[in-house]
Amino acid sequence: MRQELDLYSRARYPLLWVVTSEEQRALQEIEALAQAQRKPLYTWSVTTGLANAATPQRADTSKRDPLPLLSHILDAPEGGIWVLRDFHPYLRDHGVVRRLREVAFGIAASAKTLILLGPVLKIPPELEKEVTVVDFNLPDAAQLQRLLDDIIATGTRGGTIQVDLDKRQRGRLVQACLGLTASEAANAIAKAVVQAGGRLDGDAVEAVTAEKQQIIRKSGLLEFYSSDERLTGVGGLNVLKEWLRKRVRAFNDDARAFGLPEPKGILLVGVQGCGKSLVAKSVANSWRLPLLRLDVGRLFSSLVGSSEENLRSAIRVAESIAPVVLWVDEIEKGFSGVGSSNVSDAGTAARVFGSFITWLQEKKAPVFVVATANIVSQLPPELVRKGRFDEIFFVDLPSATERTEIWRIHLAKRNRDPQQFDLHTLAMASDGLSGAEIEQAIIAGLYEAFDKGRPLAMTDLLEVLQDTVPLSQMMQEEISALRDWARRRARPASSA
Repeated sequence: MRQELDLYSRARYPLLWVVTSEEQRALQEIEALAQAQRKPLYTWSVTTGLANAATPQRADTSKRDPLPLLSHILDAPEGGIWVLRDFHPYLRDHGVVRRLREVAFGIAASAKTLILLGPVLKIPPELEKEVTVVDFNLPDAAQLQRLLDDIIATGTRGGTIQVDLDKRQRGRLVQACLGLTASEAANAIAKAVVQAGGRLDGDAVEAVTAEKQQIIRKSGLLEFYSSDERLTGVGGLNVLKEWLRKRVRAFNDDARAFGLPEPKGILLVGVQGCGKSLVAKSVANSWRLPLLRLDVGRLFSSLVGSSEENLRSAIRVAESIAPVVLWVDEIEKGFSGVGSSNVSDAGTAARVFGSFITWLQEKKAPVFVVATANIVSQLPPELVRKGRFDEIFFVDLPSATERTEIWRIHLAKRNRDPQQFDLHTLAMASDGLSGAEIEQAIIAGLYEAFDKGRPLAMTDLLEVLQDTVPLSQMMQEEISALRDWARRRARPASSA
């Protein structure tokens, strides 16, 4: 940011707006800029008034009100940099807006630069042509690495931290801190040290991830999912799992040095209950990344423009804690009204959908999107074209081999020894069942055995299967149409 501010101030841009919640770090950058340009630096807040940064204890409290302050800046005989902190609430006053515009005109050809510093960007229409917006980015990997090195050096000298991190673990910890402010990252690392009894080890990544949950809760538009699922707990889908395995290291610096971009995401279409949502939960856990769920229904609001702003806010939150996995479940239902949006909701759904797919195409932040869909006929064609996702996978009903694996996984989850059951017979008897239906069959069998006061037996499971009408039988026509669609447009998630 310092180079950008230096360029604007030397070019005599009078009014700059620095958008950030990291006030102290931004002030340090501005102070370094003022020293480099040999200009005095003045800071203002409504509580302390106006003060020279060199003598902050001698603040002028008579300049606490905005109008006298702006007049003072306009009449000041010498150049300098003025930083007004949290000035945006006063821009609701038309008199302040007018005076600020006059200041911008008056100092345009002088050596004065006025910087509005705050976390909120709300520019009145009268000032749109006079204000230049400067984004103060969150700390990058190099800055966080220096922060971690400083924390380790200080703690080691003081004997308060015992470091047990190799090079790879340090890299993962720095990556986990991406999306946090410098103070948030320092607090998260300190919390990890306290939890580990004074040690800084590989478990600090989980502590930092937990800190990121606070950011999600504050947004109200995204849900943070904490899942224990692993890809090894997903039955079948070997092609999809191998594709994901090859990208497990795609978010580190080695992949960038090799010339690889971050993967964009995948679209999973297929039969209900065959593991699409389970894959989304499992990939985040396997890659040790936070998992966020975007509920498209939460984005829509009755106020004009609020729905589009909600989407932008959700995207900002997701990108701020990247790298992250963003799960959009049943995406076809969330955007099902796009085709008639101009009639039903004055085009709101169409605009939100357009913003979403543009972000999918152009996003630079490492946000891996896992979208799932059951009804492909409702998918807008713009969503499935090449470039939105890295790959579109079709998740079909499990084969006999995959059903054997699913029976083994779910029996083990219910604390039963799979070797005590004839898995081949169960796989043959469950032909046409999805993974979710197999799980429910085991639960129903457990209820039967529990009611009779004995361990679960093969007969319980086989009797349940005889009474089960699979979804593939009830929706045979829809599944056949889905397979026809996928045969030409998607990649099979399983070699079977």
